[in-house]
Amino acid sequence: MHTVLITGASRGIGAACAREFACEGYRVAIHYHNSEDKARALCDELTAAGQEAMIVKADVCDSAEVRQMIAAVEERFGFIDVLVNNAGIALQKLFTETTDDEWEKLIATDLSSVFYCSKAVAPMMIREHRGCIVNVASMWGEVGASCEVAYSAAKAGVIGLTKALAKELGPSGIRVNAVSPGVTMTDMMAGFSDEDVAALREDTPLCTLGKPEDIARAVVFLASQKANYITGQILGVNGGMVI
Repeated sequence: MHTVLITGASRGIGAACAREFACEGYRVAIHYHNSEDKARALCDELTAAGQEAMIVKADVCDSAEVRQMIAAVEERFGFIDVLVNNAGIALQKLFTETTDDEWEKLIATDLSSVFYCSKAVAPMMIREHRGCIVNVASMWGEVGASCEVAYSAAKAGVIGLTKALAKELGPSGIRVNAVSPGVTMTDMMAGFSDEDVAALREDTPLCTLGKPEDIARAVVFLASQKANYITGQILGVNGGMVI
C-alpha cells in the first residue's frame, strides 16, 4: 500500500486531495497547522470508510517542524511514496501597500515550505530510487496578477523549483510535477464579492470556476503510474483562462 503526505490538507484543495488519494487506496497523512478540528474530522471520515489516515501538525515554514512531521509519518506509515505540497496562503493587496512582514510570511508559506518539505522527503526517495512530488502552483505564477504580486512571485518560484528539482531528482527515479490551478472556489475566495466572482467566471472560457475536486483529480493523476513518464511539467487546471 502506498502512502501520501498532503500539506494543508484540512480543507479546500488539500482535503479534496486526501479524499481522492484515499479512494485510490493510499494511506493518507493529513497535515494541518491551525485547523485541528477540520483535520481530525477529515481523518475520522476516511477511517470510518475503512481507509487508513492520520493527522500531523507542523508549521511548514519551520524546517525543524517539517523534519519532525516527516519522521512521524514514516514511523506510522513507513515510506512516503507521494508528497503533495499544497499548503499556502493568499494576499490581495496593492504592491505599494504590501508590508515586509506580509511578503516574508507569504514567501515562507507558499514557497519556502515547498523547499523544506521536498528536502525532508528527498533522502528517503533517493535511497529507495522511487517517489513522486506534486506541487500546487497557480496560474498567477505563470502570468502574474495585479494586486497579487507577492502571491504571484511565490507561485512562480514554485514553478521554477518544480522544473529544476525534476531535473536533479530524475536520475534517482523521482518525478516532480506541479498543478497550476485557475480560480478555484476555496476559502481563498472569501474576500471576493459576488460581482468579482461573476467577472472571473465570464473571463474563463469554460464559463465556470474550478472546484477543489478538479484540482485533486489532476494531482492524483500526476502521482499515478499513468503519468510515469511525466516529470518537470506544470499542468494547468484553469478552465482555459491561461493557455
